[in-house]
Amino acid sequence: MRIVIAEDDPLLREGLALLLRAESLDVVATAGTPDEALDAVDRHAPDVAILDVRMPPTHTDEGIRAAVEARRRHPSLAVLVLSAYVEQSFATELLTGGVGGLGYLLKERVGRVEEFLDALHRVADGGTAIDPEVVAQLFTRSRRDTRLERLSPREKDVLGLMAEGLGNSAIAERLVVTDGAVHKHIRSIFAKLDLAPTDQLDRRVAAVLHYLEDARRR
Repeated sequence: MRIVIAEDDPLLREGLALLLRAESLDVVATAGTPDEALDAVDRHAPDVAILDVRMPPTHTDEGIRAAVEARRRHPSLAVLVLSAYVEQSFATELLTGGVGGLGYLLKERVGRVEEFLDALHRVADGGTAIDPEVVAQLFTRSRRDTRLERLSPREKDVLGLMAEGLGNSAIAERLVVTDGAVHKHIRSIFAKLDLAPTDQLDRRVAAVLHYLEDARRR
């Protein structure tokens, strides 16, 4: 896996590079600004770009705009965005965009090495990886749709892990239950959210996006 890292904090930037190289991953370039990041992506054609949300010069959304531009230039590029805080507008847009190979993690997650590496590999494989805290906050902000209130606490746990991008087996392992139990919870979630099976609708995706769309409209 070839990786470009874009982070304006040199300590975190070099720490990430050391961590990934220690895992035998190929960090082909590091960058401290959005322009340097785009140049590195163009030059090295990495599999994954890891970008900070807030970068120079204004430290607002430069990293996000660089990520969007990098994907425009290289549609197959996987992007993992890091942020110190939950940026609701971007997180919701990411989850409702319907495109794989994208991840959104809080920086504190990097210190949990196994979780961070799992998210990185998931994104590189074309999946999504959403920080649990982001999912939790979006759940809280999506109360207007009363159908969500039909879900039991365990079903909300399952749906939250689905939103992080986990498959059934990974959800079962995280919740310490059987695959069969997860399957039953998911069927119940579909029923309570009025998601009938059709040829045109992926119910798993629809269940996750159901409450996130409401958050985006706020």
